[in-house]
Amino acid sequence: MKLESKSPEGPLAEKWTKHKFNLKLVNPANKRKYEIIVVGTGLAGASAAASLGELGYNVKAFCFQDSPRRAHSIAAQGGINAAKNYQNDGDSIYRLFYDTIKGGDYRAREANVYRLAEVSVNIIDQCVAQGVPFAREYGGLLANRSFGGAQVSRTFYARGQTGQQLLLGAYSALNRQIANGKVKMYNRTEMLDVVVVDGKARGIVTRDLITGKIEAHSAHAVLLCTGGYGNVFYLSTNAKGSNVTAAWRAHKKGALFANPCFTQIHPTCIPVSGDHQSKLTLMSESLRNDGRVWVPKVAVKGLKAKDAKSIAEADRDYFLERKYPSFGNLVPRDVASRNGKMMCDEGRGVGATGLAVFLDFADAIKRDGRDVISAKYGNLFDMYKQITGDDPYEMPMMIFPAVHYTMGGLWVDYNLMTSVPGLYALGEANFSDHGANRLGASALMQGLADGYFVIPYTIGDYLAGIGWNDKVSTDHPVFKEAIDTVNSRVQKLLSIKGKKTVDEFHRELGLTLWEYCGMSRNDAGLKIAKKKIQELRTEFWQNVDVVGSANELNMELEKAGRVADFLELGELMVDDALDRKESCGCHFREESQTTDGEALRIDNDYTYSSAWEYKGENQPEELHKEELKFENVKLTQRSYK
Repeated sequence: MKLESKSPEGPLAEKWTKHKFNLKLVNPANKRKYEIIVVGTGLAGASAAASLGELGYNVKAFCFQDSPRRAHSIAAQGGINAAKNYQNDGDSIYRLFYDTIKGGDYRAREANVYRLAEVSVNIIDQCVAQGVPFAREYGGLLANRSFGGAQVSRTFYARGQTGQQLLLGAYSALNRQIANGKVKMYNRTEMLDVVVVDGKARGIVTRDLITGKIEAHSAHAVLLCTGGYGNVFYLSTNAKGSNVTAAWRAHKKGALFANPCFTQIHPTCIPVSGDHQSKLTLMSESLRNDGRVWVPKVAVKGLKAKDAKSIAEADRDYFLERKYPSFGNLVPRDVASRNGKMMCDEGRGVGATGLAVFLDFADAIKRDGRDVISAKYGNLFDMYKQITGDDPYEMPMMIFPAVHYTMGGLWVDYNLMTSVPGLYALGEANFSDHGANRLGASALMQGLADGYFVIPYTIGDYLAGIGWNDKVSTDHPVFKEAIDTVNSRVQKLLSIKGKKTVDEFHRELGLTLWEYCGMSRNDAGLKIAKKKIQELRTEFWQNVDVVGSANELNMELEKAGRVADFLELGELMVDDALDRKESCGCHFREESQTTDGEALRIDNDYTYSSAWEYKGENQPEELHKEELKFENVKLTQRSYK
């Protein structure tokens, strides 16, 4: 299989403009003859459904929550990037492009990243017009703050609630189209399969999560906007419902899965406190604007936050400021995460477990005053206090790296189409824009860019090519076969009646991946992980206990289907990590490091995106490589010093 990225020719700054002109168009009168399915209604899905409905298409939108407002996009805190240069500090579209390529350790497609930077300036205008309450300077201009991996202030924010406010903006646009009859909303409905007829995506099979009813829906095209798969690790910053099922079922129907081992580890999370936890809580990266990260120079076992003041300034190691003076505490997430782990591995971690470092605001409060810090981060400080009992105004936060975003996802071309014609992937569900590490505040940017400004153009090219008559009814035998397959899988899960819960299998999978395929990995450990996951998957299908029945609200059944997919994905993540013998982004391959312990890329061998093709049950997947060409940036060893 030859991967065609369909990246336009010509100068970087002109690619998207020329490409839009060369795309086929659907005339306004014909748009009402097409049906489009959108799965997922977070920022990417809600913005796509609203935009396509506004254009005149008939849209069916699906989410497994009770409302699109519950999408995990709501949890994003710190901000959204845009190259508007409001601070007059040297920002530009090209600088945002460069920072994103460099931040991703040169493992992203140039054309896609530049387009993302280019449309970022339009996103802010769109959201302001929707009434998103971005923070403003005293004079009324929109405020900006800095995020990791950049030396300019380009991050727009609404205190620590940016994701929530942006989602409400997209939700209002979506509601307008629901009221107009252009979008039909299906809440509490989970997609369980993609239907492919004659090589094209023709629809989906869903399960009503309240009644258990299995149904088929047909359309001219299907858009997957279903987020990332960080919950494969069990403990992550993702909402517990976040899963890989939609993307994975598409993968098994022919959509290539790209860079599955590229997982972002966020440095600023509340540390694990015990086995009782089912998820982790993120503290916004924006806190690193004013918080200083440190550990004692000499190990102090069990050092508590309330006792941090007892450590003299001369006895503190502000290790990010020491090692990376140019960027200090605002190094990218992968660099901050890896260094935090290193401090704990050296025995200098703090807290009861020793698996934490301090994020200290004492200097900022002394410099700017409590009121100024409260205006910036007050809700985040309140959230931290509610969870931990410690007051960040009085003592430092304790943080530790945790699984956050996934850069891997379904492979897509420049038009956001997967390797299955008519099947698209938007936002975190695709692999396209972040390489081996995502810069902070770029997830919201990508989700809205794909939904508001990319897919409305590119989907028309496909639809105009197939024509509105090219639609397959749900009466087609392939739809019936897909429904039977889904029903059969449901009944199989319910019939096992083993002795271990779904959560037990999920936790064991997550621990294996975190230990062997997390921030640090090596060849021997990855081979151990592969064997463990294979054994765990075999045991799952023999010994899982899924209580209840199919025709009712059954959360154990929901979880079981998702964990079954996670078990298969986990093995592919390990295969992908075994193939990539270089250190890259947060993926520290112990066999590949510089003399001072930094990640060492091997550009001669690994300047490609890995795209894996499903070959059948229990068969090894086939690796395809999309070679990455860098014509506008020079491949260099990353340095934030």
